[in-house]
Amino acid sequence: MAGRKARRIMVTGAGGALARQVINRLGASRRIVAVDFRRRPSFGADVPCYRVDLHKRGFEDVFREHPIAGVIHLGRIEADESTPERRYNANVLGTQRLFDLCLKYGVEQVLVLSSFYVYGASPYNPALLTEDAPLKASGLTAELVDSVELENLANIYMWKERALNMTILRPCHIAGPKIRNSMSLLLSRAVAPALVGFSPMMQFIHVEDMAEAVVRAYEGNRPGLYNVAPDDYVAYADALRACGCRPLPLPSVPQALPRLISQALHWDAFPAYLVPYLKYPVVVDGSLFERSFGFAPRRSLTDIFEYYRRKKQR
Repeated sequence: MAGRKARRIMVTGAGGALARQVINRLGASRRIVAVDFRRRPSFGADVPCYRVDLHKRGFEDVFREHPIAGVIHLGRIEADESTPERRYNANVLGTQRLFDLCLKYGVEQVLVLSSFYVYGASPYNPALLTEDAPLKASGLTAELVDSVELENLANIYMWKERALNMTILRPCHIAGPKIRNSMSLLLSRAVAPALVGFSPMMQFIHVEDMAEAVVRAYEGNRPGLYNVAPDDYVAYADALRACGCRPLPLPSVPQALPRLISQALHWDAFPAYLVPYLKYPVVVDGSLFERSFGFAPRRSLTDIFEYYRRKKQR
């Protein structure tokens, strides 16, 4: 077997904007293996790249080919992508297989990217959600069942398999260049939905800051569960204005009506699961992560929103 210096860090979801920034930050001093289920990423001759589904048999070949010291698991199918069965296979079964292979091949550290969505959007949420708050998303929004199951699975392995030194990150809305999540697509539009009578407080973190948070968490290697968010937040209506979006008022009842309107307008940026999050605040307390890893975002809300405003002017 190759010596310890030859061991690599596996990054899943390597074709995404966040993963690319993480790899670029690690690449100068670390040996990387890039894995993605959508496409085969490309990072040059020094970085082995694979397109493979985590829940399929061929994934183990990557572990056989390369001694893996650690895994940064950023790859997942978003709630508005693909079918529920495909999401479950990739996000839950694929993640479980990843963890089992990590145990089998002696991986020493695992970092998992979760999401603040797992808390669920509810009028009864406290002003700041800490890491010990219950995960209510699956009971409130069927489209997020696999997201909650993924994190529950990670929690089980974190406490049961201490050798994995597992860290779980729950970031707020990640935004900025090349980010393709639902909120980023929504802010990129000239016209964006706004539910009549609602403008919840929201948090945003720039993709560059989130990449730095991932690298700090991995290099700091302090296993546990952490929210990742700045200590400032903004009302949704103000965020739309700052991004140069024209709000389109939509009725919030009956509950299915906003979904039907978004389907009729072909708004892929306004999936069904997002409706409750445009009604009720889900504001998380990121202070534990800040204290544990000495983290402070460098990019402000103004920087984030200015990107979307400039994008509309091109």
